[in-house]
Amino acid sequence: MPAAHRPGLQVDSGLTIPESELSWRFSRSSGPGGQGVNTTDSRAELVWDVAGSAALSPAQRERLLDRLSSRVVDGVLTISASEHREQLRNRNAARDRLVAVVVEALQPPSPSRRPTKPSRGAKERRLSAKKRRTDVKRMRRPPQD
Repeated sequence: MPAAHRPGLQVDSGLTIPESELSWRFSRSSGPGGQGVNTTDSRAELVWDVAGSAALSPAQRERLLDRLSSRVVDGVLTISASEHREQLRNRNAARDRLVAVVVEALQPPSPSRRPTKPSRGAKERRLSAKKRRTDVKRMRRPPQD
């Protein structure tokens, strides 16, 4: 389906980024392509304003801005793709990468670890191993008369 007819970028069942919030920039790509690499703008950059997005709930926006703080500049997330020789394939790669980044960042935080104590048996095994090691090292020393 052409990009103009897509309702938006489906991230998950509860989130679709409207196409109007996504903007593209194209530039010359490095890498394979021979002489064509010097003339075609095949590198695609997908730009999405996370801070100003109407598709996000306040909680989602806060989580995204927090988790992607190293990648977001002034509330804007930029994803670039230049691994393919064709602009269309790079556009699709950038879209897929944006979805993957957003899905990973929206995952709920893992539950915190409950602190546990070593069992009595574990403490005894550790101490007996230390004693054995001490005895081995003591036997290596020259005799003390």
